[in-house]
Amino acid sequence: MGCVHGKCCTRYPSSSDGDSGRRREKRPYKCKHILTQRSLELVPVPSHNFTLQFSVLTQHGYYPDTVERENQDSFCIKTQLQGNPDIHFFGVFDGHGQYGAECSNFVKDRLVERLANDTTLLDDPLKAYNSAFLATNSELHDSEIDDTMSGTTAITVLVVGDTLYVANVGDSRAVIAVKDGDRILAEDLSEDQTPFRKDEYERVKLCGARVLSVDQVEGLKDPNIQNWGDEYSQGGDPPRLWVPDGMYPGTAFTRSVGDSTAEKIGVIAVPEISVVRLTRNHLFFVVASDGVFEFLSSRTVVNMAAEYADPRDACAAIAGESYKLWLDNENRTDDITIIIVQIKGLSNSGASATDNEVDCGPMLMKSIKGSFDTSSVSEPEETYGSVRTDLYDTQQSCQHSVSMNRSAAIVVPSPMMHQRPSQLDVG
Repeated sequence: MGCVHGKCCTRYPSSSDGDSGRRREKRPYKCKHILTQRSLELVPVPSHNFTLQFSVLTQHGYYPDTVERENQDSFCIKTQLQGNPDIHFFGVFDGHGQYGAECSNFVKDRLVERLANDTTLLDDPLKAYNSAFLATNSELHDSEIDDTMSGTTAITVLVVGDTLYVANVGDSRAVIAVKDGDRILAEDLSEDQTPFRKDEYERVKLCGARVLSVDQVEGLKDPNIQNWGDEYSQGGDPPRLWVPDGMYPGTAFTRSVGDSTAEKIGVIAVPEISVVRLTRNHLFFVVASDGVFEFLSSRTVVNMAAEYADPRDACAAIAGESYKLWLDNENRTDDITIIIVQIKGLSNSGASATDNEVDCGPMLMKSIKGSFDTSSVSEPEETYGSVRTDLYDTQQSCQHSVSMNRSAAIVVPSPMMHQRPSQLDVG
């Protein structure tokens, strides 16, 4: 399980008492949620006088053939980064391969540590973020963890005052809820990095990767047809990356941390970074592993989260629905991790865009499309939903054990429906 750093449940900002006009201290929530077994956590952002209210849930996947398989997801929440009350970090890391759990835990610790120790973080957050990812990747290569065929994705959100910096490597996702009149819209803060994307496909091809589905590799389909449709129609057999003369590594993503073998064919740790200026129209954001988004679109996740005042309820509902859909469609589930951060009390209308920003009101300001050169700026593309399978992950046996303290299991649909355990063990 990822660590929650700098808990602030005993220190809350003052708030206005609507009845008396006097200031009073918010009292901590002492009781734990029945499903997440977590207290509701809040942290102030004093520079802009708003509060972040958040919760997280991580659910061990169900793998009938490897019941001892550990949860390879991890997460990290660190408030008041560098001792600054206006800087907060939220990240989800989805490990894969035989040593995926070790990789995800290594990265969730070292990435935030790198950011915390970077004296240029406030002066140039984009450069600091990029450097932290690349340095963490190098450290993982040099560590005792075997990352030749193992690694992790990383979806992270750095809150700096009223600005979000969203750095993504892989196919986990962040999405933000935007109030638009009577509607609540889902705006992706990241874009899945897979061979379905033309830009990513072309980049890895230039690095020498063969891009083929499993059926193409096995000779069941023509390997010369380099068109796989989209993730909706071809999610069951997506395009994967292979070395020129071998049947490995078979990654369905084009970026990750670790994966030193796949790195030689273009699977890089350079993050794509999006920047968002928060306004009163932003309600909450979600950071989650692809175990959530495998069968749920960004729009559905936002709609479900918007139904709950308590982010713990929202986390439990979304994780439970994700789990159910996995069992409806397959004989297993992926690990599922979700962080929901509600934005409370932000009253600014948003600063005007600068010359280098895209003026989108409450939408994305700019998106840094990182490759080996992260200087380009482009408007984001909306992507809703994805259907993926984890052949690369399930090909690897998971025999190496790491002791981790995870959040309590959620209650999933009745075993009479799926012939599965009604309550999962905590990894």
